[in-house]
Amino acid sequence: MLPMNLPEPAVEARAHSERFVEQLRAVIAAEGGAIPFSRYMELALYAPGFGYYSAGATKFGASGDFITAPELGSLFARTVANAAIRLLRPLGEADVLELGGGSGAFAEGMLTHLAELDWRPGRYMILEPSADLRQRQQQRLRERLTADLFARVEWLDQLPEQGWSGLLFANEVLDALPVTRFVKRQGEVMELYVEVREQQLRLTERAADSMLIAALQKVEQTLGRSLPDGYVSELLVQLPWWLQAVTGSLQRGLALFIDYGYTRREYYLDERSQGTLVCHYRHRAHADPFIWPGLNDISSFVDFTAVAEAGLAAGLELAGFCSQASFLLGNGLEQELAAPAADEREQRARNEEARKLVLPGEMGERFRVIGLERGVDASALFAFGDLSGRL
Repeated sequence: MLPMNLPEPAVEARAHSERFVEQLRAVIAAEGGAIPFSRYMELALYAPGFGYYSAGATKFGASGDFITAPELGSLFARTVANAAIRLLRPLGEADVLELGGGSGAFAEGMLTHLAELDWRPGRYMILEPSADLRQRQQQRLRERLTADLFARVEWLDQLPEQGWSGLLFANEVLDALPVTRFVKRQGEVMELYVEVREQQLRLTERAADSMLIAALQKVEQTLGRSLPDGYVSELLVQLPWWLQAVTGSLQRGLALFIDYGYTRREYYLDERSQGTLVCHYRHRAHADPFIWPGLNDISSFVDFTAVAEAGLAAGLELAGFCSQASFLLGNGLEQELAAPAADEREQRARNEEARKLVLPGEMGERFRVIGLERGVDASALFAFGDLSGRL
């Protein structure tokens, strides 16, 4: 029985998933009969031609599986641009690097509003691992941006090697990084692996390696307690190395991450004893990562304390941490909402967009914003509702 009454995929989509499962079984067999869950998540999301973000189905918006903030309308991108201009204009010649460009909606809104504010980046770089999404972004931006703005957009195959200054922006990127899953058994740490059992993908447990044990010990030290027996959760063991890689060439500027997540004390509460992993299919959330691999998004909530720690280890400083609602309201959302609308219908759409962006029951409190700075002072962007003390 399908969880949450998930709708059945189309015949072609189901066949795609079944072919992918055969490939996954072959990988598991070739790698010793079981692979870490992080490896499975990486393949499920990014395997060329099969992974969720690598295949051609629509991911974002009403016809996809979920809606991100930039897909709701232009208010989100315009308000982030209001914040960015306070950082970018004093830098003079500066760039923007967006990690994972989605449908291109954020880049469109950001570049358009920056131009309205009489500032243009030297380059607007998009690092997009999905060839399909890159093509969609290129088509959208070519059609909707002026020739001058479109000429500034560059799609990267790898992170910049040369030093640059400006804004690094990532919306709902951290939650899609492959996580290590673990369970505590009689005081020992066990890592969750994926194996094939009775022709089905299933979880199994293996003794954790020293890196995972050390990472969890650090978490438990900051919590001031050990996690109880049977507790299942996630760790982004590779986060320090990943963050060092994406910010290593940023000479001066701000790395801004927006995602759903918690501080560490919230993340490892007893009530989350089965972890924070969540899957999305056709706007329905469920908890089974083995249903129709390649058709489901798989993500995990973000431990923002870990992000702050990784940033400090990478030589950055914490600029601020707050809810999405506080960040947007503190950087001009109300002014953007009050701007003249073309008609009553547009104004109603804006009001609905703002409601979803800031209300606690929507994205306002569930999504958090963290800024890591180098050679600049971006603390003013977080002055409204800064929660850094909770990290």
